[in-house]
Amino acid sequence: MDLEEALQVVGEFGPYQRRAVAVLVLTQVYMACQSMLIVLVGFTPEYRMEQQDGVPSGQQELLQRVTFTEDVDSIVTEWFLIKQQAYKVSLAGSLFFAGLLVGNVVFGPLSDKIGRRPVYLTGLFFEVIFGYVTALAPSYEVFAVSRLLVGLMNGGIGLVCFVLTQEYVGKSYWAMTGTLTSMSFAVGIALFAALGYFVRPWRNLAAVANSSGVLFFLMSVTLPESPRWLYSQGRTEQAEEVLRYIALRNGNAANNLRLKRVGGPTAGSRGNGGAGVLQLVIHPVLRLRTMVLMYVWYACSLVYYGLTLGAGETSGSRYVNVAMYGLVELPAYPLCIYFINKHWAGRRKSMAGFLCLAGSACFCTMFIPEGTETKLVSVTSFALLGKLMVSAAFNIAYVYTSELYPTVVRNAGLGVCSMSCRVGGILAPFVPSMRALHTSLPFTVFCLSGLSAGCLGLLLPETLNGPAAETLEELGSSSRVLESKALLYKDDNKKSNCP
Repeated sequence: MDLEEALQVVGEFGPYQRRAVAVLVLTQVYMACQSMLIVLVGFTPEYRMEQQDGVPSGQQELLQRVTFTEDVDSIVTEWFLIKQQAYKVSLAGSLFFAGLLVGNVVFGPLSDKIGRRPVYLTGLFFEVIFGYVTALAPSYEVFAVSRLLVGLMNGGIGLVCFVLTQEYVGKSYWAMTGTLTSMSFAVGIALFAALGYFVRPWRNLAAVANSSGVLFFLMSVTLPESPRWLYSQGRTEQAEEVLRYIALRNGNAANNLRLKRVGGPTAGSRGNGGAGVLQLVIHPVLRLRTMVLMYVWYACSLVYYGLTLGAGETSGSRYVNVAMYGLVELPAYPLCIYFINKHWAGRRKSMAGFLCLAGSACFCTMFIPEGTETKLVSVTSFALLGKLMVSAAFNIAYVYTSELYPTVVRNAGLGVCSMSCRVGGILAPFVPSMRALHTSLPFTVFCLSGLSAGCLGLLLPETLNGPAAETLEELGSSSRVLESKALLYKDDNKKSNCP
């Protein structure tokens, strides 16, 4: 039997798989805390400069004349990151996303080569270590480097964690597990805001937020290797052992379970040697899909993190604002589950539609004059609506991308797409500062990014109810991006020429 048939016997989403997915999903809460850490620990309180006549404005004298008018403990107040040094706060945020970029590039192909489990456990272990370095950093330089390293590990394990939630279960549950992963990240943002409210000193906040990673690491140690990855590598007997173990824990009898044997380095494939990042460039179908998906992921990240990281700069309590920007995502996920499983919407139209709606919401903010805002019609309300829409699009992009790539290059494909996503994340902390040029300029950037990505997303093929490709050969028989209309046109001509 093939892998999908085996999962029907084992159980597509049995009790053991639910527990394994729950551990991976809850890990997203920890990852969300690390991603949003700079929003609270990098908060800049109100301050005043006490001018002194006859004193040169050197760095040491400047520090002596600063008086913070708010009782806030952050990296800004500890290392006086104001005036000419203020850029260092955004720089720390960008370094985190730069680490995510490198982590996606390195860990994605690595997990395709040596396995999901060892890469995930190693990355989570070192992220916890570097997280404590952040909390104990004696200087800004150490803090910045630790954020880069935390981002490096966060990017790697986030990608592998998502793939594992998909590969432990049957394909019919991929949309649900992908949605749960994104939902837990949104809940993690809100929980981090609540944690920040009760734990005010930034070092204590960083340490407490990082400590949850220790628990999730201990819970993850017992997780098995992905049976899909083992099968794609031709390690059929090991894949059978994992499936029998899952079946046993699910309470199903699968002693006679035997997967279809193949002769080659990868399951069901001939000539797949070298499958990886290079195949994304060489393979004509993968090349076109990857180009479109890279821009879609970049736009999703720029709008998503640009709106979220700007939450602390809006009026009102920064803790409430951060929590709202997290909780506003939750309604998006039931919408995703509903739309992406409908034949008239599917993955492609749903993702494109939500991206266009996100861009439109940001566009509407430009028509609200300053001083005329109400509770219902305000820049914040439209920004939250934009966050809701782009969250839905981002969630679909994860699920959709994993279905567009075959198993042998799935992590490599997700890694490359996540790399372009992190480019958007690197730029996102600086977009809100564009208000200095014009108040509506940040939302103009978000608007154009969302609309253009939504239009490009329509070029991708639909994957709803289609078989999950395991190899590059199987991919060759599927519909190709940018070629579907041409093929249909040829078919119509053939029919019209028939007597």
